Amino acid sequence: MTSFTRLNDGWNAEPNAPDPKVRVEGTDLVLSFRMNHRQYPEYGEGNVGELRFTRCSRYRLGATNDQGWHMGQCRFSGIAPAWGEFYEVSGDLRLGQCPDDWIQLAERNAASRHFLFYLRDDMFECDAESWTLRVVRASQRR
Repeated sequence: MTSFTRLNDGWNAEPNAPDPKVRVEGTDLVLSFRMNHRQYPEYGEGNVGELRFTRCSRYRLGATNDQGWHMGQCRFSGIAPAWGEFYEVSGDLRLGQCPDDWIQLAERNAASRHFLFYLRDDMFECDAESWTLRVVRASQRR
């Protein structure tokens, strides 16, 4: 059985143009994206969220979009609670139905957890020990 725990309480990615980017920093992976300032005005326009995944062993940024998810083309279609959210997934990860486009960074360790973030035109997944969110204000990026 597959279970989903929603992790993005009080924040989310920009729903129309999140512009996700991935960078590796040592044993960590950072996923950056534009914050949803319309639904969460406290983040302000132009702010960028950075999800840092510690001790990330592998990741993928796939091309599954919201239309494909609604049409049942995603391995979690029909069982994930909603599109456009950030989850920890446990149980059956349905990896046999997953594209083989993982980028391996290190050996998976026993403390790894599986994270999934549905963005507008992409689906991000990784195996890592933990995560944190940092918001980079537009004024800090100049």
